[in-house]
This record gives sequence, C-alpha cells and structure tokens, in this order.
Amino acid sequence: MVSREPAPPIDALYDHRRLDLVRLALFLVDDLATAEDVVQDAFAALLRRHGPRLDGVAEPATYLRTCVVNGSRSVLRRRRTVRAHVPERPVPVPPAEESVVLREEHRAVLAALRRLTQRQREVLVLRYWSDLSEAEIADTLGLSPGTVKSTASRALAALRRHLEVPR
Repeated sequence: MVSREPAPPIDALYDHRRLDLVRLALFLVDDLATAEDVVQDAFAALLRRHGPRLDGVAEPATYLRTCVVNGSRSVLRRRRTVRAHVPERPVPVPPAEESVVLREEHRAVLAALRRLTQRQREVLVLRYWSDLSEAEIADTLGLSPGTVKSTASRALAALRRHLEVPR
C-alpha cells in the first residue's frame, strides 16, 4: 500500500510555488501586476474552497497551475472585450449664438422644401440626406434616371428662388 503524504499547508505552498506561478501568469498576460493578481486570486480560491490545510486536494500545485491558466484566459478575454468597445467620441458643442443662427437657417430650408412638389422633395431628400445616386433614386421612386436628374435640377433652382440664394 502506497502511503500518500498530506498536502502542505497553504502558506508553505504559497512560499514555495508563488514565484513560479507568477512567471507562468506573466508569460500568459504580459503584465506583472495583472500576473500577480491572477496568482493571488488562484490562492484565494484554493483557500476558500479547501481551507488552510488543503483538505481533499490531491495535487494542490496542479490545481493552482490550472487556476492560473484559467484566470489568465479570463484576463485576456476581458482585454479583448475592452479593446473591441470603441467609446463614443464627445460631440463638440457649438457656441450658443451658432445654434440660434442654424435654427433659423434650418427653418428657412425646411419651409422652402415644403414649398416644393412632393416629387422634388423626395428627390432632394434621397439625394442629399440619404446620399443616394441618381440610379438608386430612380429605382427607389420608380422613375427614369433622366427624370431624377431634371427633377433635382428644377428642385434646386426652386429652392434657390425660395431662399433667395444667388447662383
């Protein structure tokens, strides 16, 4: 019958294996502070689960090594997630007087657009708001490309007249 030696207490295991585990984690995560955190988390999990005498753990060094590898994988997964998230850029806030002027200009343009025929409005909105080509507008509205082109030309001329913009 083979007698198995009892597992060393967790503090002895910590003194004996910590540096090797930190090196392993450092190789995996490429950051010393994070590697040390991973190893600390592995020892904390071992202590929580099995107590300071490590009752019921056949191979505590193997258990810790597995915990360090899994913890490193989790760190790398979180890093990928963080890097994949692109934060929104702050929108620059225009000066207060600019918003008043723009609102007036927008109101004038919207009023001029309302004075156009429905087809002219549709063509201009699809061209300048939706950024569609003449062919795409023609397909969308069921018109020929020539009709789209002439309608856009007449609509722009009408907008200039309504807004009194010199050519």
